[in-house]
Amino acid sequence: MAFKLPDLPYAFDALEPHIDARTMEIHHDKHHAGYTSKLNAAIEGTDLENASIEDILGKVDKLSSAVRNNGGGFYNHALFWEILSPDGGGSPSGELASAIDDAFGSFDKFKEAFSKAAATRFGSGWAWLCVEEGGKVSVCSTPNQDNPLMPGTECSGTPILGIDVWEHAYYLNYQNRRPDYIEAFFNVINWDKVAENYAENK
Repeated sequence: MAFKLPDLPYAFDALEPHIDARTMEIHHDKHHAGYTSKLNAAIEGTDLENASIEDILGKVDKLSSAVRNNGGGFYNHALFWEILSPDGGGSPSGELASAIDDAFGSFDKFKEAFSKAAATRFGSGWAWLCVEEGGKVSVCSTPNQDNPLMPGTECSGTPILGIDVWEHAYYLNYQNRRPDYIEAFFNVINWDKVAENYAENK
């Protein structure tokens, strides 16, 4: 069973002016498509062909770098598209908002911690909001296409929100101004989807 590139749930230009259409097109149709095809090539003919992406990521420490890098790239981007929305922005409510307040003191303090994790990730990588069993949330970052589901990262729990800080995610519009891209990202977060992810994984 080959993994399939998920469709974007909105048009390429739907997130403008915060994320431009050309970046979205290249990011989805070239980068995510590339991770998907290379993951399928890396697992072809192995017992991983019928495994879920979560199962694969849970044992990447025993697998090839091709599976690790492309499996992470496939999963991370699939989550990324889902937690973005042209109707996004604002702040969370309900149980997720309470969990964020409990962990960070306020939404503004969470935003500060998340933005710092994204801005200070050296080179390429991701910053994450994760949830553990019991509902506690935390912020962390990972290099390259690693994510919290992989053994040996500095993260724990399940990622429910992530920001891609590889240059391909923002360079056409923001050049080297990563903090500006991170700030813009908060205008397109789909907090309803993040709350759904929280409820499913707490």
